[in-house]
Amino acid sequence: MKKNLLTSFAALTFAMIASNAQTPMILGENHAMVRLDDNAGKYILLPVEEKAEIANVRVVGKDNNVMHTPNVKLAVNNTDYYVPLKIGDGQLLDIIFHGERRHSGNLKDYVCWREMKYTDNFDTSNREKYRPVYHHTPRYGWMNDPNGMFYKDGVWHLYYQWNPYGSQWENMNWGHSTSRDLIHWEPQPLAIEPDGLGTIFSGSCVTDKDKVVAFYTSAGQSQTQSMAVSTDNGQTFTKYERNPILTADIPDFRDPNILWHEGTKRWIMILAAGQEMRIYSSANLKDWTYESSFGKEYGNHGGVWECPDLMELPVRGTTEKKWMLVCNINPGGPFGGSATQYFIGDFDGKKFTCESMPKVTKWMDYGKDHYATVSFYNAPDNRRVVMAWMSNWQYANDVPTQQYRSANSIPRDLDLYEYKDETYCGVTPSKEMLALRGKKVKTLTDACEVVVDIKSNTCEILLSNSKGEQVKMVYDEKKQTFAMDRTKSGNTSFSEAFPTVTTAPVYGNIQKLRIFIDHSSIEAFDAEGRMAMTNLVFPTEPYTTLKVKGGKANVYNIER
Repeated sequence: MKKNLLTSFAALTFAMIASNAQTPMILGENHAMVRLDDNAGKYILLPVEEKAEIANVRVVGKDNNVMHTPNVKLAVNNTDYYVPLKIGDGQLLDIIFHGERRHSGNLKDYVCWREMKYTDNFDTSNREKYRPVYHHTPRYGWMNDPNGMFYKDGVWHLYYQWNPYGSQWENMNWGHSTSRDLIHWEPQPLAIEPDGLGTIFSGSCVTDKDKVVAFYTSAGQSQTQSMAVSTDNGQTFTKYERNPILTADIPDFRDPNILWHEGTKRWIMILAAGQEMRIYSSANLKDWTYESSFGKEYGNHGGVWECPDLMELPVRGTTEKKWMLVCNINPGGPFGGSATQYFIGDFDGKKFTCESMPKVTKWMDYGKDHYATVSFYNAPDNRRVVMAWMSNWQYANDVPTQQYRSANSIPRDLDLYEYKDETYCGVTPSKEMLALRGKKVKTLTDACEVVVDIKSNTCEILLSNSKGEQVKMVYDEKKQTFAMDRTKSGNTSFSEAFPTVTTAPVYGNIQKLRIFIDHSSIEAFDAEGRMAMTNLVFPTEPYTTLKVKGGKANVYNIER
């Protein structure tokens, strides 16, 4: 059996032990309880209907303490899919519904009561035709921002914003996957769960001697910064007893990113605060001193600034290094919704100074589906490896999958290059992608890399299938642009914001393009790393025909 590249988990047997949960105790028009039988199975499967209103579920333990408080769209009329809730020592589900009775009917008639099931195992085998082959995805549930990524002892660790109780945004936890090659990802147990300070928003990890230290935003009534420590290489975390470690009097205060600054011998925290980035320093990772802020009047301010990163990178062809501040923004992207912008300059351990004029905006990727880009801490060989969330907040909750939603981009290595008195971020597919390149094939496959040698000042690349669905890409040397048109790419009906043409400036002539195609995504790169574009696509059948004008293409199968 071939190894699954997206997650090499084994398909579990869907063993039902009891067909139904007990009859609910109806306590009012919107309030019910369900008695749990922990002898019937390890899990109770909760039926989800995505059109339903959120129901607040309290899992009450045998000591009558509340164990978990997930929000779940429990099925009212139809079941779209199931999510598992581990029973453990729970004895009761205490549920408040928020749908109006005149629209949803009587509480006692809801579908969820008939379809709650006990089981010892939860089937995670793939049921989605759009699930990628070689991109990281969660086994089930919703995923957004990559979090806390680090490399240690030969293992890449990827945490991510995860909702295990549905395939739309809610209930933020840190999910966890690991890899030895940046491609094949193994699912790990849930890493950091909500607590009394709130759900677990984005953050970062650093390795300090034999420990892994995680920093994240506790999203309660306000957003505060918290810390947790792992002594088993990031498998389990113990939260710091004096959390939160940092607070502020503003509503959007999140996504701490930590680095070591050798010049000042101090830890640096950069985090998003409204429409600016704040910089703090510490000698012990616990006590933080405010140093400065960056962002006023610089770059794009069409939305809230989020998910920062700060790194020093080499400039190609020189012995020089410069600092880059990554700033993800939502909305405000070049084609609507979320995107990743960045700034180049200098950092002295206290203050970041941008070298460009304030109104200059630089985007790391010119597609619609590249957001929350952050780097792995401690990557080998002084590499700066990043991954992004491959979706857009305009439609991420509505894309045509249900077992899971969202994938990560392929890994990319960053550096800097100069063009016409400006310095830009170079984005190149990580070298691990070459190891996936299989045999050269004559036609497109549903998971492949297309390498196009540009032979003219205009090059047109057309991917299509037998149903007339197509994606058109055009490189125009005279205009110095690369464009991708997905308006006829397949299923685009789920969002008016989805069918679009994205266009990137090209800083210098492109000689070779590398285009990565998976079941539901296309990522195009200038082979020299001066242009990147990431777009989702949902063809009703795979693209099988490739036509190229003004260039020569080779297609390589991606080894599964």
